[in-house]
Amino acid sequence: MTRLRHIDLNCDVGEAATPEQRDVEARLMPYVTSVNIACGVHAGDAALMRSTIQLARQYDLAIGAHPGLPDRESRGRRELPLSQGFVLDLILSQVSDLMTIGQAEGIRLSHVKPHGALYNMAARDPELADAIAAAIVQLNRRLILIGSAGSELLTSGRAHGLAVAAEGFVDRAYQADGRLVPRTEAHAVLHDESTVLARAHALVHDGTVVAANGTMLHLHIDTLCLHGDTPDALRLAHALRTMFAESGISVRRLDHAD
Repeated sequence: MTRLRHIDLNCDVGEAATPEQRDVEARLMPYVTSVNIACGVHAGDAALMRSTIQLARQYDLAIGAHPGLPDRESRGRRELPLSQGFVLDLILSQVSDLMTIGQAEGIRLSHVKPHGALYNMAARDPELADAIAAAIVQLNRRLILIGSAGSELLTSGRAHGLAVAAEGFVDRAYQADGRLVPRTEAHAVLHDESTVLARAHALVHDGTVVAANGTMLHLHIDTLCLHGDTPDALRLAHALRTMFAESGISVRRLDHAD
């Protein structure tokens, strides 16, 4: 697989429930190039959406919506019964809310990345993926749809004429089928620095990642995700940027034109 010359590093933000967590999110922003902002349903609220946009704008980051399921108790990470119509409305309302705040702040959203259980369910369910893509087309067909590499989200996005971005994860374990190991399982979240760096290097340089059972997966990616709530996220972000710089990989925002 062709070695990448550049990569986007994205982070999910606007989800912090405490001042300490908000501080971590703010301190991560100089290291990433794109952010996905919670839209007030699984986490966050209008005030946090606005302040997060303002901070991301200071660092010239690509700003996207991170819509999730209406389940604050599980922070949007519990799978629920969903219909296409419900998902369509869920995306329309959440992304519209963030777009309105962004317009007031003088920024245009660049992308949409579903959150948590919604992201994982749509990755394997073409009907849910289609609803997400259809909603984005209704809002603004210039928005980029982010989905896990090889997922139904990317297939549906392309079918609707959207630009799509395939995502890889540096801090999450993979199953042999290319899906993420559920967070309820041990070792689903990776935070050992050498492991995270090796994973990022392999994804960017070789397009490969080793699943939890030892299977070698081959993935084309356009963006890497580092979660802000991963232990030692700040240290990992610094180490990742250093590693990319030393290996000649340019880190740039998702919507940067070639």
